[in-house]
Amino acid sequence: MGKAKKTRKFAQVKRVINTKKDVRITLKDTKNRKERESNTRHIDALPASMYFKANTALGPPYHVLVDTNFINFSIQNKIDIKKGMMDCLYAECFPCITDCVMAELEKLGSKFRLALKIAKDECFERLPAMQEGNTYADDDLVARVQAHRIYIVATCDKDLKRRLRKIPGVPIMSIKQRKYVVERMPGGGVDNVYKAAPK
Repeated sequence: MGKAKKTRKFAQVKRVINTKKDVRITLKDTKNRKERESNTRHIDALPASMYFKANTALGPPYHVLVDTNFINFSIQNKIDIKKGMMDCLYAECFPCITDCVMAELEKLGSKFRLALKIAKDECFERLPAMQEGNTYADDDLVARVQAHRIYIVATCDKDLKRRLRKIPGVPIMSIKQRKYVVERMPGGGVDNVYKAAPK
């Protein structure tokens, strides 16, 4: 006995699911719709000091929140922190350091003991952590700036800068060409960047 030949069936098309009538799809959509409705976005109201996107609460003497890597880069570039800030902003500055930044510096060990010694100096104003038990400095700095927009944040960390740029009215100080530079300062120039005067 030989093998039976199978004839090819013409005009046979794959069955397509009808999106309007199929029960499986409608059940999924109703579940997703309920989840989307429950996840409403919450947008924080801007403080009254934010007038025309310029922070009027920010003025001399300036309070500058210092990050861990800003101290390290200042040491590498041989810049005195307090003097460099005053040269950049042309006003009196109070560098502030949080407990989280101090904890980060202590964790780094003996390699960064000079940075820790500079951070323990009396010219730095010590601030408690915003959340108890939090040792991640970036989250603490962002939380502090969102709560009180009276600070300039000094950092060289790209990720932290990206997070801070989303918060309106918060200037960011960093190091460029062995000088301190402030971006997003109210009343800034063409490119909205202040630079320290050359020596």
